[in-house]
Amino acid sequence: MIRVVIADDHTMFRAGLRALLAVEDDIEVVGEAANGAEAIARAKELTPDIVVMDILMPVMNGLEATRLIAADCPTVRVLVLSMYDDEEHVQQLLAAGAAGFVLKHATSDELVRAIHEVVAGGMPLSPSVAAKVVRDYARRVRGEQEGATSATLTGREREVLTLVAQGHTNQAIAELLGLSRKTVEVHRTHLMRKLDLHDVTEVVKYALRAGLITLDG
Repeated sequence: MIRVVIADDHTMFRAGLRALLAVEDDIEVVGEAANGAEAIARAKELTPDIVVMDILMPVMNGLEATRLIAADCPTVRVLVLSMYDDEEHVQQLLAAGAAGFVLKHATSDELVRAIHEVVAGGMPLSPSVAAKVVRDYARRVRGEQEGATSATLTGREREVLTLVAQGHTNQAIAELLGLSRKTVEVHRTHLMRKLDLHDVTEVVKYALRAGLITLDG
């Protein structure tokens, strides 16, 4: 039997999930928790195979509870079940040790499959969550390659890049470098095309990763 603890602050949701899993021959709900602190206590007391964990809960949230369970109960796996799939939550929870991330609008079959996959050593992710993980990985890979990529810029393009990242307008950059505004715009267009950057936010992030600027200016 796969022994499961349900951690969610909504009593009716826990009851519904318990009923859903009760029809499975190889899954047993052995406990419930209404917050992260209770989830940790149940994990230590009951040593389930899986804690199905919500994120936003009172007393202690699911992120901190996941981190502590991963540290203190290494045999207990955490499967996040949440409404929220924003990139920050996804990255933080997987880094904290979550073994999977399923959205609450998933079907019952998808949840059951995810539970089995976690027990088998996999990491089930809802499609939108998986897409965010892949995008984050791609950004990290690009970040590792940026030292070489920036070498394709001319010296003037690097100057323009740095000034754009520091928040200067095209006109201000033109005045600082003694160029026409049109020339600055051309350099800016070229450098963004070379580095596959699409807006000022991406320019700033690139410049930070490449060490061209710092957060303290």
